[in-house]
Amino acid sequence: MTVAAVASLSLKFLEDRWDPALADKLDEPELLRYRSNLLGSDLRITNFAGGNTSSKIDEKDPLTGQTVKVLWVKGSGGDLGSIKRSGFATLYQEKLQALEHLYQGQDTEDSMVEMYALCAFSNNPVAASIDTPLHGFLPFAHVDHLHPDWGIALAASANGKAKMEEFNREFHHQLVWIPWQRPGFELAMMLKRAVEQNPGCDGIVLGGHGLFTWGETQRECYVNTLRVIDQLGQFIANHGHRKGSSRFGGESVKARSNRQELAIEVLPYLRGRVSATRRWIASFSDAQDVLTFVNSPHAKDLAFLGTSCPDHFIRTKIRPLFVPWAEGEDVQVLKQHIDESLAKYRDHYRSYYQAHAQPDSPALRDTSPTIVLIPGLGMFSFGKNKTESRITGEFYTNAIHVMEGASLLNEGEVSGKESVVPQCGQGMDHTTFKVFTNYVAMPLSEAFRIEYWALEEAKIRRQPAEKELSRSIAVVVGGGSGIGREVALLAAARGAHVMIADRDTAGASRVADEVAKIASKESVASTAVDIRSREAIDKALKATVEAFGGVDILINTAAMFPSSPDGIISESMWAMTLDVNVTSNYLLCDEAAKLFAAQGLDGTIVLTSSANAIVPKRGSEAYDVSKAALSHLVRELAVGLSPKVRVNGICPATVVKGSTMFPRDRVLASLAKYNIAFEESMSDEDLRGLLATFYAKRTLTHQPIDPVDCAEAILFLASPRSRCTSGHLIPVDGGLPEAFLR
Repeated sequence: MTVAAVASLSLKFLEDRWDPALADKLDEPELLRYRSNLLGSDLRITNFAGGNTSSKIDEKDPLTGQTVKVLWVKGSGGDLGSIKRSGFATLYQEKLQALEHLYQGQDTEDSMVEMYALCAFSNNPVAASIDTPLHGFLPFAHVDHLHPDWGIALAASANGKAKMEEFNREFHHQLVWIPWQRPGFELAMMLKRAVEQNPGCDGIVLGGHGLFTWGETQRECYVNTLRVIDQLGQFIANHGHRKGSSRFGGESVKARSNRQELAIEVLPYLRGRVSATRRWIASFSDAQDVLTFVNSPHAKDLAFLGTSCPDHFIRTKIRPLFVPWAEGEDVQVLKQHIDESLAKYRDHYRSYYQAHAQPDSPALRDTSPTIVLIPGLGMFSFGKNKTESRITGEFYTNAIHVMEGASLLNEGEVSGKESVVPQCGQGMDHTTFKVFTNYVAMPLSEAFRIEYWALEEAKIRRQPAEKELSRSIAVVVGGGSGIGREVALLAAARGAHVMIADRDTAGASRVADEVAKIASKESVASTAVDIRSREAIDKALKATVEAFGGVDILINTAAMFPSSPDGIISESMWAMTLDVNVTSNYLLCDEAAKLFAAQGLDGTIVLTSSANAIVPKRGSEAYDVSKAALSHLVRELAVGLSPKVRVNGICPATVVKGSTMFPRDRVLASLAKYNIAFEESMSDEDLRGLLATFYAKRTLTHQPIDPVDCAEAILFLASPRSRCTSGHLIPVDGGLPEAFLR
């Protein structure tokens, strides 16, 4: 291909994002990284962690000093959109190709993966993926293997090979078709033969899987990839124009006008049922393409048929859970449908495992779905964290696009279970390929060979161990400052998803930004709350459900200490103190109890009392009495919410650092009261330090109480480490003999 041809790229759907001024400054490995990042930046081109790219680059052998050809290929588990130079595996091209002589056929291809490490160049520790030989045995300098929706739609069509030939004629390409074959060394040999037998071909369609394209320069490879994918989009769109606006058989159920509110209402119940084995974090989508699918008459059949591309069902499982919900039925009826449908789903999944498992297969995994489709509402997706739940939803949205594209290519040539589809390779049973409206799903036996593949199991086991509070959702009331801030930071560091709720929305937002830096942006959110109002509490809890799917841990550090210039507490201030410190805690827990009950999962509540609940003092009667009442409320709630919800509390002595209850004027008044010398020019924190040091001298440890000390105690009570503790209050007071329990 000439330079002029490369430069003149005409696209209808995609963008040419290549910046020559930037690319010209990069060496070959950086150009591969750059090309990969550009391809991975558009979900229409490939999904998260889907596909792989490679380049064969001349390098100097560190042992011999001679120039050798080195295959740079995306490492196992990497993501094209975010991959860095260090994320590529590097292998001696000559050594990799020499493995062909050791290959003994499909029964032994898994053992070939162990040989890739022996081909590593320059002691590179990045694990080579199972797709490595697919790139190594293609005779092109630069190769892209991607999973674009339009490409998989063609690859998953019952008339896919015929439509590919039609595409070739219309757009002047020479794509070649290869039937379905699980990724590995055998597929690499098939690719090699396909290119040898079809000189001049400019791409390969893998039946039911994806697309290969290539080029002799980085830019040429990128352009070829974009051109083929964009033109496949045009090809399918043209078929869609001829068929009109109806998709998936039209609309059989109308989208509920209040579907967002309904989704929030049903989500805790759904999350609880799906989390029967282990907890999941949720995402919800009512995007138009999702609604078009779930509200259609074809949705149930297509959903049960399952997905085709391996990258899709590794995350979405072989099929989603489709829950029927007719117009006019309420949420209570929907919950019944969820229970019935989920029981059937788990039975089907166990049967699927039992039918295909071998003696050396990994153990049966969680039988719960990761995708739930509900007509009128949309799609719920689940993952071990928020990012994964979102990505899982994106993958099934890709699958919807694939099914739509295959349906649009339907012209009645192939239909029914007994038709031989082009995805069916030599020696395969054609009856295992199920077809609906031209869409071909992967045979269950092949799906199992990938989902329960020993190599996939090894990839799962290489992932970092989950943290103590992973999969948990914590609401931290008062999280915008002081103890609450430290709780939010510590909870996030231990893996929790955190909703920071505070009257001070700006403070809550600032803490959320802090949390995002130690965890991720998707694992934290903030919301306004005034715990004196049931309505405000309800909104904050609903915001948490909307963000993450439910609530597992409720923590309240918000309180008030009444004060006045003359030291006299009015009746209204007395009433407000009890309202905020006692009644509001009750309202908060009462509203949260409804969520915990809907989920049916174990939950924890931790409230913040005070050493003042035990130690009487002059001048703080309203506060002390309110905290004494709160301590007993902890015990009452522990009884009332048992056995599913544990309720505990902490009793700190005075925490001055970072506390909103210690504004400058109160600190100055306290310093004057205790005859502690200070300078008016001192900063707020220095003044607080003087007061904290004074309080510390009255304790057994002589240690000022830091907010993080309280956070540690709170998160112990909120964690599984205290699973047998409820109705208990932990002192965090530095050792106050007068506060000893009696």
